Amino acid sequence: MSVVGAQPFIKPMQSPPSVSPGIQRRHTLPASEVRPLNTQDAISVFEIEREAFISVSGECPLHLDEVRHFLTLCPELSMGWFEEGRLVAFIIGSLWDQDRLTTEALTLHKPCGSTVHIHVLAVHRTFRQQGKGPILMWRYLQYLRCLPNVRRAVLMCEDFLIPFYRKSGFKVLGRCAITVANLTFTEMWYPISGHAYMRRNSEAIRFPQHPLTVPLTKTDERVDV
Repeated sequence: MSVVGAQPFIKPMQSPPSVSPGIQRRHTLPASEVRPLNTQDAISVFEIEREAFISVSGECPLHLDEVRHFLTLCPELSMGWFEEGRLVAFIIGSLWDQDRLTTEALTLHKPCGSTVHIHVLAVHRTFRQQGKGPILMWRYLQYLRCLPNVRRAVLMCEDFLIPFYRKSGFKVLGRCAITVANLTFTEMWYPISGHAYMRRNSEAIRFPQHPLTVPLTKTDERVDV
């Protein structure tokens, strides 16, 4: 998948100032940062997901092997929020090439697709009720605007989550054809067009070949979606 369109997000790295080893160790991890996930994050991802979903619906959107599967095939469509090196929230997506989701969309990544299927958004229990879910979704959708072949994002959710995703700009498509055990879902979509909103003096995300991670700013913390 081409990521040339993400280049406006890239900011050259500056050499860190020379400091003593003791001081440098204390500043190794930024207080808050966003970066793409990789397979080494899979266990942390699954632990957060399992706790978030099993207690509510009894089912996980992605099992551990499926998390590893998507983080291998399309890590550039994932996003993790880290606090001092600890994963506190994440999104995992893949590409899809049809108008509506089918059962195949749960496990397949279609590199030529123009739709991003958002499989899961989850927040660690310790960090809930702090607005991290909406903020991370906002940043993710802004990032998708930089991918030239992406035209929309879709997801499926239980009905009680519809108001949450509506606040992020998603619209209801209708009942989803996919069922899991006794669970039924509503399919929602978000149009991806134009260029990412860039604020002066703000830093954004570098994806995917460039592993630089970028701290969240106080402006991001105030995003109201």
